[in-house]
Amino acid sequence: MSTAAKGAWWWARDYSYALYWQTRALLDRTPPDALHTGDRVPVIVLPGIYETWKFMQPLAVEVHRRGHPLHVLDDLKRNDRPVVDAAEQVTAYLETRDLRDVVIVAHSKGGLVGKQVMLGPAAARVRGMVAVATPFGGSRYARLLWTPTLRIFSPADPTIVSLAKQAAVNTRIVSIYGRFDPHIPEGSDLPGGKNVRLETGGHFRILAHPRVLAEFSLLARSPGAL
Repeated sequence: MSTAAKGAWWWARDYSYALYWQTRALLDRTPPDALHTGDRVPVIVLPGIYETWKFMQPLAVEVHRRGHPLHVLDDLKRNDRPVVDAAEQVTAYLETRDLRDVVIVAHSKGGLVGKQVMLGPAAARVRGMVAVATPFGGSRYARLLWTPTLRIFSPADPTIVSLAKQAAVNTRIVSIYGRFDPHIPEGSDLPGGKNVRLETGGHFRILAHPRVLAEFSLLARSPGAL
């Protein structure tokens, strides 16, 4: 299969996955507090832009099944607010509930929010983060989009630039991404972090890749820097 054909195949499978789980998310009525039980490391789930936490439900349910109390923020709604504002909401949640030694599991924009949290007043409450398909360096496609909520992913956006300059927390972040991402052609390589490049493509369906759970389990068992 040619490179172009393989990219088209991955693109089609990626959007089929996204459509299916976006539809499921709209129909699902699982209350967030149903996942708070468990005696292992607590987990915060941060979805991508225009996603609710239920888009990540297959991954979230499996993490909870392994004994981790799972926390989601319904107040984030579809995660379309600025990264700094969303991070303030997450920080307030961590502090109000006095959560400690937390692992963040994030998708796309959620990884930017998670890193901002790790740089803020709740930094000591976070053990680390597994970020899937996060545009840590931005995406050149964002410059072509008219929607302000999507233009924040431009490589020149002040938040993207600021986060990139603050690399001290990168050692506590696992960045997982595919060899082809239709939204982030630059990839999700994070200098100083643990980078896991999967030999597959997609922006959404790699959430279901078994390596994501494997890397989460490693981080949940191993406190401290990666």
